[in-house]
Amino acid sequence: MTTDTLSRIAAALERLAPAPQPAPDFTAADAFAWHTDPDRLEPVARVARVDLSLLIGVNRARDTLLENTRHFARGLPANNALLWGARGMGKSSLVKAIHATVRAEGLPLKIVELAREDLPSVQRLLVLLRGSDARFILFCDDLSFSHDDQHYKSLKAVLDGGIEGRPENVLLYATSNRRHLMPRDMIENERSTAISPSEAVEEKVSLSDRFGLWLGFHPCSQDEYLDMIRGYCAAYGVTTPEDRLRAEAIEWQATRGARSGRVAWQFFCDLAAREGVRL
Repeated sequence: MTTDTLSRIAAALERLAPAPQPAPDFTAADAFAWHTDPDRLEPVARVARVDLSLLIGVNRARDTLLENTRHFARGLPANNALLWGARGMGKSSLVKAIHATVRAEGLPLKIVELAREDLPSVQRLLVLLRGSDARFILFCDDLSFSHDDQHYKSLKAVLDGGIEGRPENVLLYATSNRRHLMPRDMIENERSTAISPSEAVEEKVSLSDRFGLWLGFHPCSQDEYLDMIRGYCAAYGVTTPEDRLRAEAIEWQATRGARSGRVAWQFFCDLAAREGVRL
């Protein structure tokens, strides 16, 4: 067998079994995004977030999650958290703002964003995180499952940890519009067609029960909506007469057919642009 042939065989074997990726440099950033093909943790130099003080109307959820996060960052027992409820009410913003707040207090904490479609790779991610001395919030935004979706089984690796247990230095925070992570009509459909209705969807519905904290987010009142806008104006130096601000903000939410933190921010962006203020 010639040297050229051996070289081609060796190259083919390298493609089939590539060399392992080097260990991530967790000192490169405080936030990372998990990607696959190939597996890697990409440092995030600047996280898109708002200050914790600007999140209005979520005081109970804020205080509970902040205390839980501080406990975890200090090496104390803490719970995985599911933030569920109305769209645009600051669920993902709260997670990122609390991470920034805890970091500012001098506590060592990093955050890793995991996309729902990458859940099947979570075991490989946990191996990387388990080998680090750092402490990690694993953040999965907009989490939900359809009736034929098997990704929820991968999520159990984080919540239950299998035979090894969940890494002591990893905690999961997830956001969802659904309390039980799957549509109610699909729950009822499986229950009605199953031989044992009481057990038909127990595996999927009980997934949310594995979160130690359930934090509900509900639609805001008009006063809370206006307070959100006033808070943005004060933070960014936008000055507008109160009567004009109130009238335009109410008209804006009426055209959207909804009130939420997201709608408040969208109105504020429009207002700031009309006032010539850069954000």
